[in-house]
Amino acid sequence: MILAPFLITSLSYLLVKYEVNIFAPYHLLMRKIEHIGIAVNSLANSVPLFEKLLGTPCYKTESVEGERVNTAFFRTGENKIELLESMDPDGVIARFIEKKGEGIHHIAFDVEDIEAEMKRLKAEGFVLLNETPKQGADNKIVCFLHPKHTNGVLIELCSTNGANGL
Repeated sequence: MILAPFLITSLSYLLVKYEVNIFAPYHLLMRKIEHIGIAVNSLANSVPLFEKLLGTPCYKTESVEGERVNTAFFRTGENKIELLESMDPDGVIARFIEKKGEGIHHIAFDVEDIEAEMKRLKAEGFVLLNETPKQGADNKIVCFLHPKHTNGVLIELCSTNGANGL
């Protein structure tokens, strides 16, 4: 029992030295990869391809007017794939495909409190592409991080619609 005070003092010192907040709310963390977004030229061509590839049917298609994209979703276990087709030849997805070709567009992380996570990441120096959450596909509210600050990867934060009053 003589070691207990020493261990507590040492642990306290390390927590202060490395600025560890043991009381930080867990809900500010990115809980899991929610989905991987893949930019495609045509859902008509890509949906059958991914149905064969994944061995599962597309469970949902949706248009997201605010982003000018059509989406198709697949689920494999707990993982989801979102195919993104531009509705506009000058849209974000069309420009992405023109520049980089079809392929992985973004990785989306599920967060409990998107506004708190946006605030945390902004304080950490990340650049948000939208200052307030906006409506996304699959009943989610979303925010994107600028890929120049995330090693070239477009990161999407998403939270279930209604969690933040949207």
